[in-house]
Amino acid sequence: MKSDLNIRKRKFIFFLAPAILLFMVLTSATPPQTNGTPPPQAYQIRTIVIDAGHGGRDSGAKGSRSLEKNIALDVALKLGKELERQLPGVRVMFTRRTDEFIDLYKRIRMANAAKADIFISIHCNSAPGGSSRGTETIVSGSHRLGEQTAAIRENASLLLEENYKENYQGFDPKDPESYIIFSLMKNQYREKSIKLANLMQQEYVKSGRVSRGILEQGLAVLAEAGMPAVLTEIGFMNNRTEEAFMLSDEGQEQIVQNLVAAISAFKKSVER
Repeated sequence: MKSDLNIRKRKFIFFLAPAILLFMVLTSATPPQTNGTPPPQAYQIRTIVIDAGHGGRDSGAKGSRSLEKNIALDVALKLGKELERQLPGVRVMFTRRTDEFIDLYKRIRMANAAKADIFISIHCNSAPGGSSRGTETIVSGSHRLGEQTAAIRENASLLLEENYKENYQGFDPKDPESYIIFSLMKNQYREKSIKLANLMQQEYVKSGRVSRGILEQGLAVLAEAGMPAVLTEIGFMNNRTEEAFMLSDEGQEQIVQNLVAAISAFKKSVER
């Protein structure tokens, strides 16, 4: 079975790599400009999909008195409501509104099917010791060795899905070699994803949060995104101070306003 899986990986990479390279060359070309006139807008922000991480039998990280899946859902729903209020005309969709388990590949495919212009996945972090704090935002890309642990932790949710090998072309979240596949699936919105992630981190810092920066990882929930897509870690579950902050109405409101400000700034920058 392992031999067959390795063959499938090699075949996938062999046939996909030339197409990916050609795609990257074509989409990286700068559109011509005439008399200093900027090129037409590639798109406008009309639909935003918000993904509350984990759910159902997948609880995510655990704090002293809460679960990641519940905090992520609370923040996601509040974010959607505030976006509708502050950005009239923008449609907001959710991958889940209740405590239910949804396969990772289905989440981003929902966004693709809706022709979403932004995909945002809300998560809470965790690290040994309980002293880590701050926020970080992740974009899909070639991961660094120091970031692999977090990527594997998030992708471990795949093991709860039926037929995960078929859905992810033989991807094994416990096999570092499998990340080669996801690294080939970089989407054309990488630059905009990084821009959105940077704006989010800037807004967190403005409100006094610690920024742990922008990371590039091969996360399953971002790999197939056909739009700017980020996963933002809003705090550490096993840090009692941050857990209390994320559980509080005031903390959730601050996080939501940070994200709305970042999204609004991103929208203005790509539409002007």
